[in-house]
Order: sequence, then C-alpha cells, then structure tokens
Amino acid sequence: QVHFVESGGGLVQPGGSLKLSCAVSGDFIGSYAMGWFRQAPGKQREWVSSITSGGATDYADSMKGRFTISRDNAKNTVFLQMNSLNPEDTAVYYCNRVYVKMAAWSPQYNYWGQGTQVTVSS
Repeated sequence: QVHFVESGGGLVQPGGSLKLSCAVSGDFIGSYAMGWFRQAPGKQREWVSSITSGGATDYADSMKGRFTISRDNAKNTVFLQMNSLNPEDTAVYYCNRVYVKMAAWSPQYNYWGQGTQVTVSS
C-alpha cells in the first residue's frame, strides 16, 4: 500500500507563506501525476493543484499565482509552496496520486494520509 505523509502546516498570518511537503512510500512517484487537495471544516475535500510526471502544473483558479507545486522524484516527495495566504486557505491539506477523470483531477487512491493543518489567522 502506498503511504502519504504530509507536513509543513501551521499557523500563519494573512499574507504569509508556508511550504508543505508530502513524502510518499510504497511506490515510486516518478511515473505518476501527483496532486494536493484540501478540506476546510464543514466542507468537502477539494482539489488544489497537480503536477504531471513531466513537470506540467495545474492549479485551481483561486490558487493560481499564489501556490506553486513541485516534485523531487529522487526524494519521492511533492511540495506545495503557498504564498499570500488568506483565511479562506485554512484547511487540512492532503496529497495523493492523481489522474484525470471526466476532465477533472481526481485522487487515484480512496485513502489518505493524516494531512497537515494550515491555519491562516491574525
């Protein structure tokens, strides 16, 4: 089974930055697209960003220009640099292998890591 371990979250003031990491074990991510999702309290989990095996990136509209996804295949790790954070970004962030299903990025696996909490508040 593939395991995802997210880290790097925390409490940050509006306008601040955080860099999240997702360490993957049980499989080599180099051949796969990987993505980040988030779930805010009382809301459904939503897609945030994806990066293909070739390095092409994609972002949800509200994250464009603020978030940057990257990957280090040698470390089997995916990153999410988040800048200009606002309170609406408060959520638990998760990563997963992703694929395109009906023109939308979807998680490959129906299980998740523990996630990392991001709280944006003054």
